[in-house]
Amino acid sequence: MRNSQARSNESSVPADPLRALGLSPAQTTLYSALLRLHRASLAELAQAVDRPEEPLSEQLATLVRMGIVDRQSGEYFARHPASALGRLIAERLDMLAEESRRIDSVLASIRTLIEDYDAGVGHRRDPFPVELVKGADELYESVVGLGVEAPPLRLLTAIPDGRTVEDFVRKHADPWIEAHQNGLLSLRSLIPVDALALPGLRDKLEPLLASGAQVCTLDRVPSWFFVAGQEVAGVPTQWGGSLPDHAYHFYYLRAPVVAGMLTSLFQELWARAEPLPWTGGTDGVRQVLQLAAQGLSDDGIARRLGVSVRTVRARFAEAMTRLGARSRFQAGVEAARRGWLGEGRN
Repeated sequence: MRNSQARSNESSVPADPLRALGLSPAQTTLYSALLRLHRASLAELAQAVDRPEEPLSEQLATLVRMGIVDRQSGEYFARHPASALGRLIAERLDMLAEESRRIDSVLASIRTLIEDYDAGVGHRRDPFPVELVKGADELYESVVGLGVEAPPLRLLTAIPDGRTVEDFVRKHADPWIEAHQNGLLSLRSLIPVDALALPGLRDKLEPLLASGAQVCTLDRVPSWFFVAGQEVAGVPTQWGGSLPDHAYHFYYLRAPVVAGMLTSLFQELWARAEPLPWTGGTDGVRQVLQLAAQGLSDDGIARRLGVSVRTVRARFAEAMTRLGARSRFQAGVEAARRGWLGEGRN
């Protein structure tokens, strides 16, 4: 009971407000006494606070340096509290503002520190393993093997040239199709739009797409690379080069940092890519372009498709927008380049 009462009494004592400005309790007592006296000698102040002169002399010197007390002709004068303490408050606010700026700077650096930490985790304090892999069979088989280890493996691939796409179609597509159908892979792939004209490409892509894979096109894919999961990546021995030109030699890396960087690059490219012309809502656009290439008029196309002439013209307008063409002729040329005018499947 006595202890709780003592704590209650202590909490009722008001805190010294000048302590926040850097004044000790003894200095506050001395300053208050001088305010009441307005001007006094050292001896008079010692008598007023009932303390020896020697420690008071040091405390008064501190108050003079702080600018809240003046000394003239052996006497001390208290400055007006509004000006003296106002200046101290302004200085303290400046200090707090500078401290706040330093804290903001630290907060801003946290993201960089996190990235450094993640890089350290990826590096594992040792150089991450890099393996030179040789041959297309090793490439495609290693990817399926990763899918067997941790299905379904998220796989991102970027292919910059038609020759690599053609090799995939002729030799390596079937195992990947089977792996995707069995739930081992979850594929997203970018291919150059020129590759759409390759014979047999659609026959291989359709079952791949039916099993959940996604394929889009770009006018130009900057380089070949792949990302498997969050740790594994493959990059060419020469960035931007064709894998067949280098006998399918590539670097196989287990490095979360590299995989993360390439994933970010892939996502940026994917956001600019176009869907395949025979998927989604592009079939109607393809149809009118194909029939126009055969020499049919708008009326003839409308009769063939069982739609109105207005719908045919709307699809031509959509084709021009999608293909970046200013005329139907330009749209036809671009559609042919992209392989849109091949045999229909409708």
